[in-house]
Amino acid sequence: MNVFYEESGSFKVGSVVSRADASLQIDTQHGKRTKLKAANVFLEFGSALPDFLPAAEAIAADIDVDFLWECCGDDEFGFEVLAADYFGHAPSALENAAILLRLYAAPMYFYKKAKGRFKAAPEETLKAALAGIERKKREQEQIDAWAVQLAAGTLPDAIRSHLMAILYRPDKNTLEFKAFDQASRATSLPPLRLADKVGGIPSVPDYMMAGFQMEHFPKGLGFGQYAPATLPDELPLAEVQAFSIDDAATTEIDDALSVQWLANGHIRVGIHIAAPTLGIAPDSDLEKIVHQRLSTVYFPGNKITMLPDDVVAQFTLQEGQACPALSLYVDVTPSFELVDFENRVERVHIAANLRHDQLEQVFNEETLAAPGFGPDYAFKRELVWLWQFANAREAFRGKTPDPNRPPQVDYNFAVEDGKVRITIRKRGSPMDKLVSELMILANSEWGRMLAEADIPAMYRAQSMGKVRMTTRPEPHIGLGVAQYAWSTSPLRRASDFVNQRQLVAMIRGDEPQYPQGDAMLFALLRDFDAAYSAYLGFQDKMEYFWCLRWFSQEGISEPTATFIKEDLVRIDGVPVRLRIPGLPELENGDRIQLQIIRIDELMQELECRFVSVISRKTPPADAAEQPA
Repeated sequence: MNVFYEESGSFKVGSVVSRADASLQIDTQHGKRTKLKAANVFLEFGSALPDFLPAAEAIAADIDVDFLWECCGDDEFGFEVLAADYFGHAPSALENAAILLRLYAAPMYFYKKAKGRFKAAPEETLKAALAGIERKKREQEQIDAWAVQLAAGTLPDAIRSHLMAILYRPDKNTLEFKAFDQASRATSLPPLRLADKVGGIPSVPDYMMAGFQMEHFPKGLGFGQYAPATLPDELPLAEVQAFSIDDAATTEIDDALSVQWLANGHIRVGIHIAAPTLGIAPDSDLEKIVHQRLSTVYFPGNKITMLPDDVVAQFTLQEGQACPALSLYVDVTPSFELVDFENRVERVHIAANLRHDQLEQVFNEETLAAPGFGPDYAFKRELVWLWQFANAREAFRGKTPDPNRPPQVDYNFAVEDGKVRITIRKRGSPMDKLVSELMILANSEWGRMLAEADIPAMYRAQSMGKVRMTTRPEPHIGLGVAQYAWSTSPLRRASDFVNQRQLVAMIRGDEPQYPQGDAMLFALLRDFDAAYSAYLGFQDKMEYFWCLRWFSQEGISEPTATFIKEDLVRIDGVPVRLRIPGLPELENGDRIQLQIIRIDELMQELECRFVSVISRKTPPADAAEQPA
């Protein structure tokens, strides 16, 4: 005797070897002996074992499932009863098996209730299920059509509008993603390669910008509607003529300086910081914008400002205007000792916006070493003294430059019409040092004053080589200061904007907007830290792309590089560090020749190989024994 049974969701046949109360020993149709639960057996039959299942499947294939559903009525039924109704006579084992196969194969039509028993799906439920099947069929046809177009190199309009989302933040349930994924697998191309092949990436910088915007500015780069800022009234006018020092492209001029020679022989240094908090009320539309954007985003060729242009224009320290400012006055002795501090909320007349490209021509290491400190120029006396003061402050912090250490450089990128110009500026030039030391002084002293007043702020702290944000004053080892509260760029950073709010409250004797333990301050600190890191990461990626473009644009195929450690080198002329396999034994500072093998702007890849050693920082110990 043979049995027709279910196992793991499929029907099988076997020959009975022996029986027990609740189980059977059978030989399967493939000759394997196994133990089978009696509850899994649906039919017993005597016909030839190998032919039974194919014959039942053939009969089942001819059964009209819609007609079968109409035959079964509304009540629960057994499959044998339905088989008798359908065939019109007492069904054979083969016919019973065919009905059972058809019932199992149509779960939308028939619900399983118990062993061998079913119930027909309600008409409305069945219609909805069939409509869903039909919809999925049409959707798959659309997916297939789009996938064919993509594989052939054509980008359907329906997918074009979703392409950046597919590449950066895909919703795997959409038809557009499914089609793109299907085409990607069919062509064996990664998604980004496929997008480029079909013309979806006309510009790599635009593609990178689209992804960054989708992540950090999902509502667009516009500021929307906002109530305008107001300029503060009745601020006293400072008795100084201040000047700023910035790059030519800078519009958000946050800081300016002034110098006064006092009758007692002391010198009064004024550090004047733009004061947007005086015209942007707490909880206003503009403050919400600050809290949302958190920082200006810089990248080659453009920037995304934290504040709207009209607000920047109101509060930037523009030449020829008396601008609202938060001023720190420091009285300094001729030997550069700090003897007194004073804070003021005032208007400051900005006599000049000095720009790097012009100032550096007359104010540099060579002119400062010349007799009389070089030629005459605007604010020469102030600048020379401030440079001397900056050197003293640097030494006070224990950061005097090491003459044996290679000079560090900064890279400036200018992009126009798809071409990039990369210029190098030596870090620590007189005007850079002057500005940075005065800003370090303001940020550290204002941080100290806030701490002494028990007013929390956003501090930058560094210990064990790691920089982090905190609301409590902690040392910044890298700068050599006891505390460092970013306060000098309120037009560009939310941390400085928040700290300025706290400073103004401290100066005026008001309650600070953020008291100790304020949850909002902690949340802003967390959000700012994350956003600032992300913005810097985006800037690095964009600069790396323009470095790759620069190699091709300038026809550079054999760059030189400086060895750092292991297989890591720094390519000369651009801010690019690269790992080069197969390097010989080298020391830090050795210079080598490379050859560019491949540049892939789309995938942000640069591949080089080692060619030769140009020079060694330290000659090998056995150099004298080498033949001439």
